[in-house]
Amino acid sequence: MTTKKHIISLLSEIADPEIPVITIVELGVVRDIEIITNSSIHLKITPTYSGCPAMKQIEDDVKKKLMENGFTDINIETIYSPAWTTDWITPEAKEKLKAYGIAPPEHTSEDKSWLTGKPKTVQCPQCKSSNTKLISQFGSTACKALYQCQDCLEPFDYFKCI
Repeated sequence: MTTKKHIISLLSEIADPEIPVITIVELGVVRDIEIITNSSIHLKITPTYSGCPAMKQIEDDVKKKLMENGFTDINIETIYSPAWTTDWITPEAKEKLKAYGIAPPEHTSEDKSWLTGKPKTVQCPQCKSSNTKLISQFGSTACKALYQCQDCLEPFDYFKCI
């Protein structure tokens, strides 16, 4: 008998195409699983951004993984509501991002820096300094911004809160 727990364990083996140290489950992209029969499944996934170029690769990887495990009828639906939020990234994935050299998103998707007029403080994943500055709103992908540490001088990506 196929269970959601089994499907989640399979999907937990699929790395995000743009950030290979975290999985699509840890990223919060997988939103719903409906088991129709033991070989038929309907999945709902949400992109991190509405134009995320990795979604096609994620769909292909999901289909491949499920087909390798006996599923023959796989329906993947991309949903945009509710919109994806960095709040859906697991705490374990945030630690993996930091270890990989990407500053993880804050604890909440709400950025209140506009209220104070002070720039966002982003900790350097290399040396842990908070003496960093924004270089570009866009880093290696649209979901990341480029920062530079003013102490160790290393550039790094910051996974933007949304």
